[in-house]
Amino acid sequence: MQTPSHKHLRPAFTIIEILVSVIILSYSIVYVLKIHSSNHEQIVYISERNKHTLSDSLYLSKNVLKYHKNKKSAYELVENDIKLKELESRNILKEDERSVFIPQAIIVTPPAELGGPSFVIQEVKLKGEHSSIYWHFELNP
Repeated sequence: MQTPSHKHLRPAFTIIEILVSVIILSYSIVYVLKIHSSNHEQIVYISERNKHTLSDSLYLSKNVLKYHKNKKSAYELVENDIKLKELESRNILKEDERSVFIPQAIIVTPPAELGGPSFVIQEVKLKGEHSSIYWHFELNP
């Protein structure tokens, strides 16, 4: 009977290799969580911004162009166009306030030899918790 003179050691990971792999995994997990957190913040912002889009539409009539640097409620802008009998609806519109900023208009005129209509471009900035920018175009024959 032969007895082995030495035992064959099975190859295994050293403690250093295990620590390095744990560190690499930890950094990878932290990076993925950071990206997820950033994306979550952007998704929440976009969702909130989209909720305000409908109320922003109340501020986009041609009447808004005369309220540069004024804080107006949605009710003040639509009260001449829409008659609301319900007090609750009026109060909801009165609570929705935005600061309106209208920069100077841009007038685009074609060259005289070409002729054609000119148009006016007005930027409408609605400032508040979720600010937004809209454009008003007017074609002049």
